[in-house]
Amino acid sequence: MEKRKIINDPVFGFINLPTGFLYQVYEHPFLHRLTRIKQLGMSSYVYPGAQHTRFMHTTGAMYLMMEAIGQLTLKGLEITDEEAEGVTAAIILHDIGHGPFSHVLEQTLINGVTHEEISLLLMDRMNREFGGKLDLAIRIFKDDYPKRFLHQLVSGNLDMDRLDYLRRDSFFTGVTEGNIGSARIIKMLNIVNDRLVIEAKGIYSVENYLMSREFMYWQVYLHKTSLAAEKMLQNLLKRAKYLIRQGAHLETSDAFSYFLAGKQKAGIMNDADLDQFVRLDDTDVWSAIKAWQTADDFVLSTLSKGLIDRHLFKMELTNDAPDEQRLESDLKQIAGTLNITPEEAGYFVSLSNVSTNMYSVADDSIDILYNDGSTLPITTASDMLNLELLSRKVSKYAYCHIRIK
Repeated sequence: MEKRKIINDPVFGFINLPTGFLYQVYEHPFLHRLTRIKQLGMSSYVYPGAQHTRFMHTTGAMYLMMEAIGQLTLKGLEITDEEAEGVTAAIILHDIGHGPFSHVLEQTLINGVTHEEISLLLMDRMNREFGGKLDLAIRIFKDDYPKRFLHQLVSGNLDMDRLDYLRRDSFFTGVTEGNIGSARIIKMLNIVNDRLVIEAKGIYSVENYLMSREFMYWQVYLHKTSLAAEKMLQNLLKRAKYLIRQGAHLETSDAFSYFLAGKQKAGIMNDADLDQFVRLDDTDVWSAIKAWQTADDFVLSTLSKGLIDRHLFKMELTNDAPDEQRLESDLKQIAGTLNITPEEAGYFVSLSNVSTNMYSVADDSIDILYNDGSTLPITTASDMLNLELLSRKVSKYAYCHIRIK
């Protein structure tokens, strides 16, 4: 019998790592690249404890998946050993397509290819390496397998990804309102008509989960200081791209330089692109930012120093967009104060739209299972009126600019 390895996770305690093929997947270099990518991007500017990595999250999601499979099997639901291995491999690999700073630079650094698409490309590469052993995991990930509830465990309103990141992000930020009862939710999972449902005894845990998710988005993921740092980083990379394409030499790693120079064509990720992508992590970006503090270009050096020294943009989150006169006035003042052109001043402001949609019935409703076998959507079954509000999309304007003394 193969000896199990145990790790001590700060959130879930001792975790038995899988054996055999799943352990090979877990130990793959594509996975360990995630040890060098922070889970929460720029949130450590607000919450100093938010230093945990994508790899830690992957480990937690894997643990929850193994727990969910065990609970569903105990209830007499048929999940074969091959399906259990496939869905566990799928959750282990669900984040391998994340680049540096995860969502922050997804469309700034990588041109027209989402992290989910990159994850699939890397899964395909690993599948060739493993002689087709990831075929089932890929089918489950793509929702191309007859037992659709397996895909829901990987990607859905109650997937193991969300159950881990909400609890883990709550733990490391210290935002206790985001601490969800993941263990109870998993114990209350069941299957009706090939769909995940929650037994009625777990309704309050699900209500807390949905409310906690809403709270975490506005308090952590969309915190205005984190957003300000993100916009600075995005503008910094836009400037670096511009300078490189003008012929400037900037100190960067080869992998980082590859994407800044625009060698990856829009909407395409070929083998050469993937070779460079898997060498890229947060370290490349921070090393470049540190070096760029002394760059000859004023815009690049100023933004770099701002991120290093935590002199961040001032951020305003509003329901209405700022008027054009305000935007023109701010640009003019920035250009005059910093003695730069209006085009250069544009790198010191940012206007975007941020939105949340905590619960979408159209995507994947959460249904409550009663003792008589009937089911009701959570929005009908719950007596918390706030759940109706959670299904509405909330949008705000995020306007930020450099602080002018």
